[in-house]
Amino acid sequence: MKISATLLDWYNQNKRDLPWRNTTNAYAIWVSEIILQQTRVAQGIDYYRRFLEAFPTVTDLAQASQTDVLRLWQGLGYYSRARNMHKAAQIVASQHQGIFPTEYTQLLTLPGIGSYTAAAIASFSSNAPHAVIDGNVYRVLSRLFGIETPIDSTEGKKLFAELAQDQLDKKNAAAYNQAIMDFGATQCTPTSPACLICPFVEQCEAARNHKTDLLPVKLGKTKQRERHFWYFDIWKDNTTYLQQRTQKDIWQGLYQPYLIEENLPETEIANLPIVQKTKGQIVAISPVYKHVLSHQIILARFVRLHIENESELLQDFIKTTAQDIDNYPVCRLISRYRSRNA
Repeated sequence: MKISATLLDWYNQNKRDLPWRNTTNAYAIWVSEIILQQTRVAQGIDYYRRFLEAFPTVTDLAQASQTDVLRLWQGLGYYSRARNMHKAAQIVASQHQGIFPTEYTQLLTLPGIGSYTAAAIASFSSNAPHAVIDGNVYRVLSRLFGIETPIDSTEGKKLFAELAQDQLDKKNAAAYNQAIMDFGATQCTPTSPACLICPFVEQCEAARNHKTDLLPVKLGKTKQRERHFWYFDIWKDNTTYLQQRTQKDIWQGLYQPYLIEENLPETEIANLPIVQKTKGQIVAISPVYKHVLSHQIILARFVRLHIENESELLQDFIKTTAQDIDNYPVCRLISRYRSRNA
């Protein structure tokens, strides 16, 4: 079964009007693809526009500070995407004369670009015949062809890569790739797909065998570990204290208040060195803020602390005022706390 002609007909009637589809500029397409890796389209549009307004060219992005890039990225999560974008932009500026590559093999050499993103940029910018494979594509192909091989297995990845490339309309690669992703996003959706009005309903193996809800198959969910954070929102007059996360961990490069990572009972907080050595007055202790990541669940509480002394515990911290605190990018978890305690 060849699906390209039907898909392209469907796409011509149903395609979404998205800003990154109105350009063949590889840099702009790259920005959109990185933003959309873990972000809903509706949310990604505003970030895409703001990003290109702040950094119109890859050279502008390369010359920006990482702090500026992370601040613009704030709220999207998965901050390694932004750090890799910054590194990739610097490589393009220095090694490619500021011209963003469109060749698939060249794209794969840049940080943060894997096979999917390289195929997307190559096809959307120059119509190169490389099939994209994202969650939408896995779902569409597994259902249409009734494939029960797990999509996250080595065998499954190889099988779907070959099938996707075989189905690709090589003369219309850009349109075909957009079509199959749109089809998965709006028609062949994860739950409640619109099978009754699907152009493939009579050919679809999943629909004919009542397996739509069972496909695609995955090996299993990633195990998540719990981490317990106590943040100390420390103030002395109009000054607060922040520290940049430099270790290779979640939120690297972002800023945070004083942190103790330990599962402590609330009754022990007043006896901690950060409270005792600063002669701190505990003003408030927040309820638990739960923040779910792909591999981790963060359970955080915030202690509002007014201090008299600047202990050596704060010597490596940046001092900032309430007026300037937004100049420092923070993770979504801290942003949530701030929005409720401004």
